[in-house]
Amino acid sequence: MRLEITPELEEFRGRVREFVAEHAPGTKKHAGVRAPDPELMPAIREWTAKLYSAGYLGINWPAEYGGRPDAHPLESFIVNEEIARARTWPPIGAAALASAALIEFGTTEQRERFLPRIRSCADVWCQLFSEPGAGSDLAALQTRARREGEGEDAVFVLDGQKVWTTNGQHADMGFLLARTDRDAPKHRGITAFALDMRSPGVDIRPLREITGTTDFNEVFLDEVRIPVANVIGTVNQGWKVAMSSLAHERSGVAARGVEMMAALDELFELAEHTSISGVPALQDSATRQTLGELAARVHVNAAMNNLARSRMLSGTEQPADAPLGKIFFSELNYDLAAFGVCLQGTDGLLTEADPRSVADGWWQDAHLYSRAYTIAGGANEILRTQVAERGLGLPRDPR
Repeated sequence: MRLEITPELEEFRGRVREFVAEHAPGTKKHAGVRAPDPELMPAIREWTAKLYSAGYLGINWPAEYGGRPDAHPLESFIVNEEIARARTWPPIGAAALASAALIEFGTTEQRERFLPRIRSCADVWCQLFSEPGAGSDLAALQTRARREGEGEDAVFVLDGQKVWTTNGQHADMGFLLARTDRDAPKHRGITAFALDMRSPGVDIRPLREITGTTDFNEVFLDEVRIPVANVIGTVNQGWKVAMSSLAHERSGVAARGVEMMAALDELFELAEHTSISGVPALQDSATRQTLGELAARVHVNAAMNNLARSRMLSGTEQPADAPLGKIFFSELNYDLAAFGVCLQGTDGLLTEADPRSVADGWWQDAHLYSRAYTIAGGANEILRTQVAERGLGLPRDPR
């Protein structure tokens, strides 16, 4: 499928760019998928609500819930690109995943209850999938949910632990997976729930990372009671709900190319203003060679994103597309940030808030955070196995 940018799409991009410039809640201080400081949350909620109200989020929702089914399929990608280009805050949390699950699998009552609150950002959602022993192998999750009672008063009682929950400290609701049949094969016997994060027994503990920030959380569940009415889809069919919702929310891939192009431009600017043995780094042949290699990889990344986007829209996705795109992007992102630190020489040891640091330590923070991208969303080692087995049809690893 050819991705042709029509005059109508260019006009749409212009409107989005103006909207972002007028309403965005400022520039993000750090690279990556980060949690905002608490004092920023009111502005981010207001910004997210405005994006929905203007028709820039939830574009692919049914019309009765505020979507625009006649919109061009590239519009959601354009919105993500313009938010990334402005280096401002995208909508935080897992509302996109939760809304996809609710629209496809939820009851009418659930959609009418939750979707308007997502559009107004009255509810920030988090994703409660990963566990200490179930990250890349998500189906190994062990959080348990047992049913108590019958009829309208029935509840599921949950016990377990989730981890790497981005924005969990800000979340009102959680899109949660728990095991409801311990005797079923591991991809079965899992159920999806909408969890009120204020429920008794929910203990959110922020994790302080190597960056010094707390973007992730542990979430402990101790006898947490969830009404049966909060089951999304069918009991024991949660794996299908989760995988479908992850497949529906793919427009975020558009931001990767923009982020890498911006990082490359800033890397060249950094090379112009730093020195190696008293000579501008950009005049050093080894530096230019490394920059050339990184520039080539950035353009390959953009081409891979466009190919993935084309296949998404035409329904011709292949099993290796998403893993390959994520592996390539995450390792390129790491190398860009590492070279940004390297170009600073001994000043690369300076950190954020040191008055002598370049760009207030942005490159150092980006370098420390960049390793997370190689793990989140499936560790690259696991994804390479998926490419081999599912994409190339090679023999499976011994289990």
